[in-house]
Amino acid sequence: MDKIIITGGAGFIGSHVCERLLDEGRYVVCVDDFNDYYRPEIKERNIKNCLKSNRFSLHRLDIRDENKLDTVFKKEKIDKIIHLAARAGVRASLKEPQLYFSVNIGGTLNLLDMARRHKISQFIFSSSSSVYGTNKKIPFSEEDKAGNQVSPYAVSKKVAELLCHSYSKIYKLRVICLRLFTVYGPRGRPDMAPYKFTEKILNQQAIEMYGNGSSQRDYTYVGDIVEGIVKTLSCEREFEIINLGNSEPVKLIEFINIIEDLLGKKADIIQKPMPRGDVPITYADNSKASKILNWRPKTDIMEGMKRFIAWYRLESKSG
Repeated sequence: MDKIIITGGAGFIGSHVCERLLDEGRYVVCVDDFNDYYRPEIKERNIKNCLKSNRFSLHRLDIRDENKLDTVFKKEKIDKIIHLAARAGVRASLKEPQLYFSVNIGGTLNLLDMARRHKISQFIFSSSSSVYGTNKKIPFSEEDKAGNQVSPYAVSKKVAELLCHSYSKIYKLRVICLRLFTVYGPRGRPDMAPYKFTEKILNQQAIEMYGNGSSQRDYTYVGDIVEGIVKTLSCEREFEIINLGNSEPVKLIEFINIIEDLLGKKADIIQKPMPRGDVPITYADNSKASKILNWRPKTDIMEGMKRFIAWYRLESKSG
């Protein structure tokens, strides 16, 4: 059975991937630096169950630390890499662009070099729909030029994709870049709209709506994303870029209405100008994922948010 390293494995998506692979009987090596972008104890809770498995090992380190990474690869005898670690968030990247470039580009380069040195059989990279920027053609296709990024975060992901391509070509490394579209669900990050809106509406606090509510996001349930990542592990392609999105964009005002309906509470909305770096729409063309991975999303926004809110209520009670 392959031994798989998951960077960012204690995070939102990463912890779900760890659990899924452990459930399948695989060996999982989790790397995470437990940084303070949001409360580190959230990540500690995310992997609490994983730590019970004797097929799970945890390494607390920064992916920018090449020497520590090399030590892990030598010790663990890794077969495949799922690289999810990143500084996330479009708006935060405007405040700390150097940090985003250092982690998202420098850290990815370190991992690609580990793959080269240690003869890793496959490298899966978590990219982002943000690389499409202000793309005019919708839905967004992997064949689109994707040269209109409008945030340092988006640029960092695009540059990392280019590094993946170059390493694949030069060193014959099998690489798949997955462009993920607005992932949400249980354990979702506290800085993202599903969590923030749910928390504030439940506690009768005002929420901020950027623009007039017409901006659209292709919200994709975390369980569907995990299924796509796991299917990618069986992909034999030398290099591919593949969208994973729900392919059903939801307007911001409609998203707020869905949360209101599920909570049985009305939102107190404060309208704010659209922030720099935000884009009007994200919308995935999934035809490539369907063809290559036999992957299709299964969870609509109403069902996905129902599951998220159920998780949030339980989490709030447990403290």
